Amino acid sequence: MAELNKEEKKIVVKVVYYGPALSGKTTNLMQLHDILNPAGCGELMTFETKGDRTLFFDLLPLVVKSESGFRIKIKLFTVPGQVAHDATRKAVLSRADAVVFVADSQVSQAMSNFESFDNLEKNAGRVGLDFDNLPLVIQFNKRDLKDIISEQEVLDRWRPSGLPITFSSALYGKGVKETFEIALRQTYMRLDGIYRLKEEYSVTEQHFLSIIPG
Repeated sequence: MAELNKEEKKIVVKVVYYGPALSGKTTNLMQLHDILNPAGCGELMTFETKGDRTLFFDLLPLVVKSESGFRIKIKLFTVPGQVAHDATRKAVLSRADAVVFVADSQVSQAMSNFESFDNLEKNAGRVGLDFDNLPLVIQFNKRDLKDIISEQEVLDRWRPSGLPITFSSALYGKGVKETFEIALRQTYMRLDGIYRLKEEYSVTEQHFLSIIPG
């Protein structure tokens, strides 16, 4: 759950990018680092491990400030995709305020997507997250490749879940900002319902979104 400190006028929000290995989680954060408001975008730090591109992507810190003086710090993480690093996935997922699930659009990766999403649901329960109410966006990445599942088939499969679905080519920056914006909107709605951010602290959805250039 988000850290809200009234005395220091600070809100810290954690957004985790989850998904199978090499689906584009790290690429999403690299693109965000390049396109977000540089005044509020911190240094991009990567921790690598042998056998996987990323142990976890820690940390892309983003900071914006409301008129009431509240600082909103948004920390973006990715998790390792490989099964061998499941303990790290749980550690990174712990206390997440929102999740972006990055699926690989290639037909050959359908089972990997399924297994990774199932792992996300199980790990959410293991670390005490309310999965049914967790802000969650499904991003189907790698739309620039051949032999990918069609958008219609993706929508037919995922629409019954009621979750927002986006399509992206993170390598080229397409759909990355849009996915992140939906995640931030969902996060704000969830936290406003819990903390009454707008009424009690004059923190609006637009303050959350101000890190994203128009």
